[in-house]
Amino acid sequence: MTSLIALIDDDASFRMALFESLSSLGYEVRDFASAEEFVAQPDDASSYDCVITDIHMPGMSGIALQKMLERRGSRVPVIMVTGRGEPGLEAIAASTGAVCVLRKPFATNTLIETIERAIKP
Repeated sequence: MTSLIALIDDDASFRMALFESLSSLGYEVRDFASAEEFVAQPDDASSYDCVITDIHMPGMSGIALQKMLERRGSRVPVIMVTGRGEPGLEAIAASTGAVCVLRKPFATNTLIETIERAIKP
């Protein structure tokens, strides 16, 4: 069975590169330019096996998205990515229930291993 991944990032070139990489590896990927776009879609977050979201985006941040999903009772694993090196970011993300924070640029293999760990039953 193919895993369904939600990919949320405001950086279009990064999002498309990651979309293509994940798709070529057999994942079904739906991409969104913002957390608001993801939340507005008709599919519930529980339809996804994993959510990958940028932390820093205009509007709703990845951390705010994770908190919203948690309040709604979602158990979908969330992997956060960031290009910033702010101290304490991992601790903040972990406190919201995120699986981990990956710092851009990261190796595709690192992301795949993280996804597989997150979706493992």
